Amino acid sequence: MFTFMSVLSNRQLLLEQAPIFVASFLIANVFYKFGSFGIELVAFLFTWFCIDAAVQFLRKKP
Repeated sequence: MFTFMSVLSNRQLLLEQAPIFVASFLIANVFYKFGSFGIELVAFLFTWFCIDAAVQFLRKKP
């Protein structure tokens, strides 16, 4: 996480990652009820990864 925060600029964090983080957090909070914090955390991080990958793919597509 430290590397993630230090590699991206403040602008990238606020404009790109913050909305994706919030969307992933809301999805996890509403839909993920596994009864285990660890599993829900992994599912949240996976959701964040997938949404970020989709956004990056769509941004690079001409």
